Parts: sequence; structure tokens; C-alpha cells
Amino acid sequence: MTSISILRKVVSDGKEIIYHLEQKPVKNLNLRIRKDGSVYVSANDDVPVGKVDEFVVSKGAYILSALQRFQELSRYRPQPKQYTSGETFCILGRGLRLKVFEGSKDAIHSDGVYIFLQAKDSTDAKRKERIVTRFLDQQCKDQFGEIMAEIYPLFQKYGVVQPTLRIRDMDTRWGSCLSKKGIITLNKRLLEAPRSCIEYVVMHEFCHFIHPNHSKQFYGFLAMLMPDWKERKVALDKCAEFWL
Repeated sequence: MTSISILRKVVSDGKEIIYHLEQKPVKNLNLRIRKDGSVYVSANDDVPVGKVDEFVVSKGAYILSALQRFQELSRYRPQPKQYTSGETFCILGRGLRLKVFEGSKDAIHSDGVYIFLQAKDSTDAKRKERIVTRFLDQQCKDQFGEIMAEIYPLFQKYGVVQPTLRIRDMDTRWGSCLSKKGIITLNKRLLEAPRSCIEYVVMHEFCHFIHPNHSKQFYGFLAMLMPDWKERKVALDKCAEFWL
């Protein structure tokens, strides 16, 4: 059965709300507010459109409050990098200042306070972006790999084979697990979060090798291995408010 998407408009508390309605085979009315300011609702096609409108109006105060918050947060989101001296790059929850200078070859390293970027042509923004991107990608491999190696022994006794790590840009997930293929995929943006938050995501994905869903058993198992996982998740969610 194919889904149908239409644009709808309602008024709540004197304010207009425009939302995208997707009609598809789902059991419940589902509301999602994206950080780009779009409002999305999915509903089964046997639900009258008028009923969906009423549902959105009933959630109007919540929707308008969330949209206002996202608008306020957008003022503080980082602007696109220019790869010039003085810019800050966040690694493991700590801001590192970039220092750019020209040299005979491209090179980059960090002392934990600064990132030192040497480029053959310090005016070539694309060149500097490639160097920094490679550096950050390597940081992801090193940091994520180290955390996975520390957590894995907890799962080895359950017969879990050491998984392969994949690192990708992901819009809506911190990580994912393909338990049958033995793969854990982590979001590159996790590098910006404190180490404790990355540990939470890795532990979460490892737990899916034992419980492949989000059942009570899954969360019970997660809590047994990481009693403070909720606090770590809250901290991670706060970081993410400024990412998108």
C-alpha cells in the first residue's frame, strides 16, 4: 500500500500551523516536529482528515512551544566553518581552537587545546576542509574504536562476536546495530559529545545484540550494565539541540 502526502493548515490559539500529513498503514496518529520548523503527522488513510486536523489543534500549544524553542536555538547554532584561525571544533565535549599557517606540506595535529593546521595554500578553504575532515574522521575511528574495545568484554561472555565499527553521517540517529551482521554504526557527530555520552550510545547498541528491540527487557539489561544511562542520554540530547 503506497502512502499519500498532503499539506494541511489549521489554526490554534489564533496562530496558523501548517503540517504535512502522510496517510499510510499505521495504527495511531503520530506527530513529529522537526528542527527545521516542519510539522509532520502520519495517520491511517481511514482516519478522516478533519479528525487529523482536530488532533493537530489539540496539540497546538505543544507544537507552537516547540517551534518557538527551535527558532530560538537556531540563533545559537554554529555557522558553516571557514577553516580560519580562531574557529572552534568540539572533540569529546571540549572546544579546540584552530590555528592555521602555511607550510611546505599539508599536516594537522592537536595538543588537546589547539588544532594546528598546516596547508600548502592557507587561502584554499576546500583544501583546509579536506585536511580537517580527514583528521576528525580519524579521531572518530580512534575514539569510538577505543570505547567499543572497552565495552565489548561485557558482552563477550554472552557469546557476542566482536562487531565491526562503521562511522557515518546520520540525521536522526546516534547509532544503529545490525546484530545478524555484527555491525555497529555510529554517527560522526558523536565525536562532539562528552565521552560518557558516546559510551552510552555504544552500550545501547551493544545491548541490541542481546535484545534486538526496545522492550522492557532491553532497558532492564541496559540499566544493569549502565545504571546512569538516562542521565547520559539527557546530556547527549542537550548537545544535539545545537547540531541540526
